[in-house]
Amino acid sequence: MEISEIRVSYSNNKKNRLKITNSKQSYDILMACWNKATLELQEEFKVLLLNRSNQVLGIYPLSKGGTASTVVDAKLVFSVALKCNASSIIIAHNHPSGNLNPSESDKSITEKLKKAAKYLEITLLDHLIVTKDDFFSFNDNGLLK
Repeated sequence: MEISEIRVSYSNNKKNRLKITNSKQSYDILMACWNKATLELQEEFKVLLLNRSNQVLGIYPLSKGGTASTVVDAKLVFSVALKCNASSIIIAHNHPSGNLNPSESDKSITEKLKKAAKYLEITLLDHLIVTKDDFFSFNDNGLLK
């Protein structure tokens, strides 16, 4: 019987990384990587991964769902964050309806991920709900206490 070895590696060749200082910057960076043709069609969930200086390590497209929801697997969120040695994350999803108000399930998943992040010493900086024209920031609106 042969057992596979699991390998973890980390490398990044970028010298000039974008630095996040506010929610608008997060929105702009995320929107640059979002498919505008499907923004109002299906819900997607992405994770913005940051180093200790809040510089962008990358964006992970976690899931695509239907018109009203998508699956958010906390194990996947944090396996990606740990693999790239992220110190903090910003999570984001779109509302195809254009409604920026967070649903109860949006609030629930945010709280769940916030608790899990704390145990792993990763900071959940924000959760953005995005539409083609605007965004809602959980942090800016005091929902990430």
